[in-house]
Amino acid sequence: MNKDQQSIKKQIEKAALNVGFDVVRFTAPTGLEANAAYFNDFIKKSRHGQMKWMEQKVDRRNSPLTLWPDTKTIIMLGMNYGPDHDPLINLKQKNKANISVYAKGRDYHDVVKKRLKQIARQIHQDHNVEVKVFVDTAPVMEKPLAEKSGIGWIGKHTNLVSRDFGSWLFLGSIFTTLQLETDEPEKNHCGSCIDCLNICPTNAFPSPYQLDARRCISYLTIEYKGHIDLEFRKAMGNRIYGCDDCLSVCPWNKYAKKATEEQYFPRQELDQAKLDQFATLDDSAFRKLFSGSPIKRIGRDYFIRNVLIAVGNSDNKEHIPLLITKLDEPNPHIRAMAVWAIKELTGKSQFETFKNKYLKIENDPSVIQEWTFQE
Repeated sequence: MNKDQQSIKKQIEKAALNVGFDVVRFTAPTGLEANAAYFNDFIKKSRHGQMKWMEQKVDRRNSPLTLWPDTKTIIMLGMNYGPDHDPLINLKQKNKANISVYAKGRDYHDVVKKRLKQIARQIHQDHNVEVKVFVDTAPVMEKPLAEKSGIGWIGKHTNLVSRDFGSWLFLGSIFTTLQLETDEPEKNHCGSCIDCLNICPTNAFPSPYQLDARRCISYLTIEYKGHIDLEFRKAMGNRIYGCDDCLSVCPWNKYAKKATEEQYFPRQELDQAKLDQFATLDDSAFRKLFSGSPIKRIGRDYFIRNVLIAVGNSDNKEHIPLLITKLDEPNPHIRAMAVWAIKELTGKSQFETFKNKYLKIENDPSVIQEWTFQE
């Protein structure tokens, strides 16, 4: 490697580590043809579901150079958000709300982007080159680039795995016109292990390295705007925002480290919240509670929809009075899941009593279907 380039890379790495990143690697904006082919097939098979934004910028995702033709080097950076316990334990606490590890603290988009800008600004000043920063809201294939740069490899669950941090890395990238030598890609170390595929509660993996997002609990609870199909409700358990099962079960997590960035530490009101605490939130309280959280973006109504499914899976009949109040909600998605949850927590005769009272005033076909559905 050119000594000057080696010095520059070490300088950038040191600066990135100083502001809180845990790993830094360098790669070229080319050589992603196989990943582009996979992504195009993913879209062709409609496995992206309602995520239409993926369709709209397919060309940009196929190659970083389509996004910015002047790019010479892509600096990939990772920030550890490892939990201090096994997230699978939370699934046993049926009356508590289970939120994905990444969403219990501050929105990582804000944290990562601010740090990326610090490093990019320094690169621009020191070397008089152009820079652009990206955190996954832009059409950048971060995981393939992270694999290509040597940060980790894409596992059979289609997520990034690191030998040093397991499943728990937030990714960001800096595109620059600065020409730097690239790092070696990481090899795949999954071997014959299929733990991540076997644990999926909704069978979202048609085969290794293939994901059908339409069956994924993370997609259903975050991206999907509709009535969640009956097929998936019991499998959701108490997961109200995201799912960490395939990440948590990975054997490489034995090398993972607890996050040191305090903004990623779980907020107590999110980490220990009971379902009934969340179910009673109105829009104002929802916005206040989730200020600065990625959860805020799904909106109160779809959040409550998710919570009511978890209530229906709680086996706790004490929630029935709360569910009855939700039958008067304006949003039919909430009313429908309240009906389903009542059905799950009551006997046939009690459910019929509620049905006789509320069905006659219901006018939404989807809610009527919940009242009248016979298993």
